[in-house]
Amino acid sequence: MAFGADELRVLRRALAVALHPMPLPDEDVQDCLRLAGAVDDAVGEAGRLRAFLLADLARYRAALPGSVTGYLELLQDALAAGYDPRADDLAALRALRGRPVAALLLERCQVLAERSVRARLAGRGAALTAPGPRSRLLALPGGRAAAEPQRPAGPAAPSRPPAPGDRPMPKPSEVFPPRRRPVPPPEEQRAAG
Repeated sequence: MAFGADELRVLRRALAVALHPMPLPDEDVQDCLRLAGAVDDAVGEAGRLRAFLLADLARYRAALPGSVTGYLELLQDALAAGYDPRADDLAALRALRGRPVAALLLERCQVLAERSVRARLAGRGAALTAPGPRSRLLALPGGRAAAEPQRPAGPAAPSRPPAPGDRPMPKPSEVFPPRRRPVPPPEEQRAAG
């Protein structure tokens, strides 16, 4: 996740307030709430993209051997995103180990699967799973309410419209680079040619 200059400014102010509580102007509170919302949206989008990748991986695995190239690419992407290979993946890679890329992936997946099993047996399985949804930021400690006396409820202040310099939410295609096709080893090039 990448932050822009304005987002970093808001984050820095929020961290300073968390370390040294002080009253905040309404504008700063609204900026912090907007940033928290943007982070929540980005985390949700990352979860949706991961679910899509894993569903795609299962479809390609089910279509083997006809989808070998796509399956191997998706498996590499999933492993790079922190995916723990399943027994189905290991079985598929064993069937494909005549291909150099599949043989390398099989070795990597066996190591990852063994590490995952050992961690679960040691009682640390929860540390390897994805974290649950984080709670929303409802208030900042030391914010405006900590220093000001309570006023009678009146009409709510209008929220500040986004400034012209605010960055829009990036598209997934801007955040995640396109997949690169693996270059076949020289042996496969000679066999194909």
